[in-house]
Amino acid sequence: MNHVSHTLRAADMSRYASAFASRATAQARLPLDFSATSLRIVDRVVDGLRRGADDPVAAAPILHELGAYVGEVLVRQARARWVDFDAATSELFRQPVGVRMPDGLAWNPLGKVVNRFELGPDESAYEFFLLLPGRARRPPLSRGAADDRRPRKVKHRTA
Repeated sequence: MNHVSHTLRAADMSRYASAFASRATAQARLPLDFSATSLRIVDRVVDGLRRGADDPVAAAPILHELGAYVGEVLVRQARARWVDFDAATSELFRQPVGVRMPDGLAWNPLGKVVNRFELGPDESAYEFFLLLPGRARRPPLSRGAADDRRPRKVKHRTA
């Protein structure tokens, strides 16, 4: 698939992804709520595009929007931030923007969606999120909270 339009800029990506999610939710009733789980919906939408696409170039605009959505999920759920790629990174990733994780590594959510379209289910936006090193994870339950959820053994004392 050809390069994404070089007019995409990191400063615009959150707004771009939010506009897409609002439109998709209103028009297609897709529950795109920027949760990690919603990335499963992205995978299914891309699979549907794959099955129905006679012309991959025609699918490019929606793939860009889906990729922006995936990136914004990383921003909101994994503490990533949008970055403009330099020329070498843009050439490597075939995208002008991506995200940088808290550990400093750059990732390519737009390319992940294109890969799902071109290569199939082995490329998953949902699994991409789950495998990211340095992503924010839920803090473990405190011992007290965990104990409250477990059945307790009751010891009976006899006097």
